[in-house]
Amino acid sequence: MKTMALNSMNELKPLIHLLLPLCVHWIAEEMTVSVLVDVTTNALCPGKTTCSQAIYITGLQQTVVGIFKMVVLPLLGQLADDYGRKPMLLLTVSTTIFPFALLAWDESKAFVYAYYVLRTISYIISQGSIFCIAVAYVADIVEESKRAATFGWITGLFSASHVLGNLLARFLPGEYIFGVSIVLLIFCPVYMKLFLSETVRTNPRRDQQSTCLSTIFKVLQDRYKSMRNSVNVVANSATLRRIAYVSFFYELGMSGITSVLLYYLKSTFGFNKNQFSEILMLVGIGSIFSQILVLPLVNPLIGEKVILCIALLASIIYVSSFHASFYNTLCFTINKLQCFVTFYLSAGNSLWLGMGALGMCHIFFLLFS
Repeated sequence: MKTMALNSMNELKPLIHLLLPLCVHWIAEEMTVSVLVDVTTNALCPGKTTCSQAIYITGLQQTVVGIFKMVVLPLLGQLADDYGRKPMLLLTVSTTIFPFALLAWDESKAFVYAYYVLRTISYIISQGSIFCIAVAYVADIVEESKRAATFGWITGLFSASHVLGNLLARFLPGEYIFGVSIVLLIFCPVYMKLFLSETVRTNPRRDQQSTCLSTIFKVLQDRYKSMRNSVNVVANSATLRRIAYVSFFYELGMSGITSVLLYYLKSTFGFNKNQFSEILMLVGIGSIFSQILVLPLVNPLIGEKVILCIALLASIIYVSSFHASFYNTLCFTINKLQCFVTFYLSAGNSLWLGMGALGMCHIFFLLFS
């Protein structure tokens, strides 16, 4: 057991210049989550504990990001193959700096609106793509037989970064959070530029601009054909149709509640930055615990189908508890239950049904690398 752990750690050594800035980036992003609710509510609905305007804008933001990511994510992946991982990582990591720089400068209503615009663009470019390009970078360096273990460590670092980000947010004063986050976010591309090695050898090109444009056009064309082929494959497979139905309706319901959850807790229970940080920290700790300890023990006993059913049932109870407006303790307990069983999905083969872009990268990496 110790030998396996040491071997896995040794595989991470060549990736230190990738993992260090990524962990810092995830910490910097996560530490802003808990304070954003207070900032947007105070700016858009001053003097109130609830703000429907912020909820509507968040929903619109998610819709726009989801539509454009269908095109942008594969495009960035193709460009990473053609022009190298390092330039695309620098691009995607850097886009997060500008939205938070606005809020670090001023938290007025106009700046919050500008933040939403820039953050939407940032999400389109960076959300999911950073992790996918990082996975491709790992695949370039690590042997095929050792990729799964290495990827498991990276997933654990991702969860640990979220815990550290919320820990910082819990103890830092609200007025310093965006400033500290900006410093950490700027550190990431600077460190990558100086120390990260390129793993893709690109051939010199005479007409770089025309080649880039033709690549973009080709990727869009291939994306359209790929989507058509995917629809045909799903339509002709009964199993894939059922999976698609479950995935669609699960995401349709859960994306709505997760996008407004913190606003709900603020308006109903009066939660503030510190309480948000504590909840998110416990969720992160629970996810690490379930991925590393619980799932390996439970999965062989009950199987993935039972785990999926438990996760879906827990999600139903989780949403119903908010609809019924139960007491704080009950909602908190259900939240923890949902957290654990949802993260069972993240470590199993049915991960992608509930975990979005991170889950998609994880499962497709394990299947097709």
